[in-house]
Amino acid sequence: MGKLREPLSEVANCGLPAALEAIGERWSFMILRAAFNGVRHFEEFLSEIGIARNILANRLTRLTEAGILHRSPCPDDRRRVEYRLTPKGLDFLTTMIALRQWGERWATGVPSNPVLCDVRDHRPILPVTLRGHDDRILSHMDLCWIDASEVKTGSESIDDEDRANVRQLGSG
Repeated sequence: MGKLREPLSEVANCGLPAALEAIGERWSFMILRAAFNGVRHFEEFLSEIGIARNILANRLTRLTEAGILHRSPCPDDRRRVEYRLTPKGLDFLTTMIALRQWGERWATGVPSNPVLCDVRDHRPILPVTLRGHDDRILSHMDLCWIDASEVKTGSESIDDEDRANVRQLGSG
């Protein structure tokens, strides 16, 4: 068996292009950021994030069609609509936090204020990390591609041949 790498030409089997198609554009991220901060109405999005009306309408439609936001009439005024995050949209929170933390570290160099904290004890959340099945924090040097048919489950152990047949992320 040769060393594996992610099949880069097979975009249909990769979740990244699909995610970028649904979200991958600056204004969509800003709309989601606002939604995570409790913004619900078209006019609020417009004033809070400084987006052009036509772009906002387009992005809200795309996010709604992707199932990330849900559009419904306001309970107190049926002429107005509100946009709320769906479970699919709420599941994007970890990605948003990881992007924010990356931007704080590599783009702005400044921690954001206010600080995102755990509601229970008001302490800042930890950096988003990759974790192994045993909860170890992993770096890119701890990752490799393995054919799905050869992934170990349960208490199976790996041998030297298994180790020789993997390709670490970022290796040539």
